[in-house]
Amino acid sequence: MKTIAALLVEHLRKFGVSHAFGIPGKAVVPLLLEIERQEMTYVLARHESGAGFMAGGYALQNHTFGVAIGTSGPGGTNMLTAAAQAMAYHLPVLFITGHPAMKDTGKAIGQDSSPFGTDLVKMFEPVTLFSTRVERGDLFPMYFRHALEKAWTGRKGPVHLSIPADVLMEEIEPFDVSLPQPLPAVSSYIDQVIPLLERAKSPLLFVGKGVHLSRAYDEVRELSLRFDIPVITTPGGKGTVISSHPGYLGPFGLGGTAEASHYLKMGVDLLIVIGTKLSDMTLAGFTNDMNPQQIIQFDIEPTFVGKSIPVPTLAVMGDAKENLQALLAKTSRKEDISTVPASSSELIEAEKPAALEKWISAGRAVEVLRQTLPAQALLFGDDGSHTYYAIQHFDILQEGTFFFDDVFGTMGHAIGYAIGAKFANPDRPIVCLTGDGCILMHGTEISTAACHQLPVIFVVFNNGRLDMVDKGMRHNIGRSVGTVYETAVDIHLFARSLGAASFRCTQEQEMEEAVTFALKQQGPTVIEIMVDPEEVPPTMMRG
Repeated sequence: MKTIAALLVEHLRKFGVSHAFGIPGKAVVPLLLEIERQEMTYVLARHESGAGFMAGGYALQNHTFGVAIGTSGPGGTNMLTAAAQAMAYHLPVLFITGHPAMKDTGKAIGQDSSPFGTDLVKMFEPVTLFSTRVERGDLFPMYFRHALEKAWTGRKGPVHLSIPADVLMEEIEPFDVSLPQPLPAVSSYIDQVIPLLERAKSPLLFVGKGVHLSRAYDEVRELSLRFDIPVITTPGGKGTVISSHPGYLGPFGLGGTAEASHYLKMGVDLLIVIGTKLSDMTLAGFTNDMNPQQIIQFDIEPTFVGKSIPVPTLAVMGDAKENLQALLAKTSRKEDISTVPASSSELIEAEKPAALEKWISAGRAVEVLRQTLPAQALLFGDDGSHTYYAIQHFDILQEGTFFFDDVFGTMGHAIGYAIGAKFANPDRPIVCLTGDGCILMHGTEISTAACHQLPVIFVVFNNGRLDMVDKGMRHNIGRSVGTVYETAVDIHLFARSLGAASFRCTQEQEMEEAVTFALKQQGPTVIEIMVDPEEVPPTMMRG
């Protein structure tokens, strides 16, 4: 006989999970003790949402489960945002919350997480694929198996188990569950795609975040080359295609390039959409004269297919990598057509902002960052103007090195994601690009990186305001309200107080020296960059 806590940790270790992230509390103490006994690393976060973000970054890089642990009541509610962010990334994160005791349920108890108090199971339902309470030890094997299946097959995503403290200590007969094998996900409509591709005179590939999740980089590259199709990316699809790929026109939507817009306006007869639901962030700046004649939309989830652009749409459902492999197996390279421009820079020469004396242009700062970081560095972009500058100006030298969510968009999430990714991938340079607004929300997790001596590089654009909202309000209504900090935070000193090395940069040379230092540092480095507070970010196309 073994306890539920022991069996849970045994299975996680079997699945390749070496780290769990969380904040302790009485209701989850049995689980924490078991994690220690089985020599699994428990990472003490500074906030439960930070723990959830770290678990997301860990899952993204380790290609297994991320695990986030929160105690009952507020410990669970604090992780709801992280669960929603994991949903947006389609990441298999197991959120475990506690409850004081099943035997006392119905009485007045502190931090009650049952229907008599704060019902965490119901709260997690909209932001997970599966949420349930394990009310007896004998229910755990089946509920655990359901959670694994929901998180790991088809459209992956987070799941939640609320396990009361006394249930964690219950003993049951040992059992064995394996990670479910993904079911084949090749669409029956692949054969209908081929004639559309062969007839197209002006096709265009529109590639989103789903290509990151299925790791379909090789297939997208081959499809583009085989059919001579130019490529644009969504904001979240940044990093799925290298910048030097023939015919890569850059991103479209917020942070998009003039080249991408120009090509769409010239007339596209077939738009091949891969791994994006075509949200308002992705279609910012999309006008009726850009409508293609036909769309082929590859997606693993059907909810939004065919609903964003009102033209005939062929839905190809299932995993992008598997479907593209099936398509490529049925086709051969064209020999007589070349629709791909020789170089995206031949269409329109992008203007580069000039450097200023008291601060650095945000666009130029991104270019300097690219010049000083190695090609294999992974960059996690936080939600704000800073990352949209990177979407426009940060060249991709290797696929799968830039991650950003333009759907749920939690400010500060990339701080935790970068830390979790570093635990999963310790030999890879990891960079978080964030802003002063994001740092004020979740910047204390830098202390977590400092305590574990993780060499994560945090690049922080500081202009004393919530820039994207500030500029958006000023652009649309002529003024902004509640967007500027009356006393701007000194991020350089804040970072030092958390145990990180830190720099404040107002010149390009200072940036270069700071990044060079950070790449050799055994521990986190925060590089605060003072950017022009009046510079207009590439986000004004969104109404």
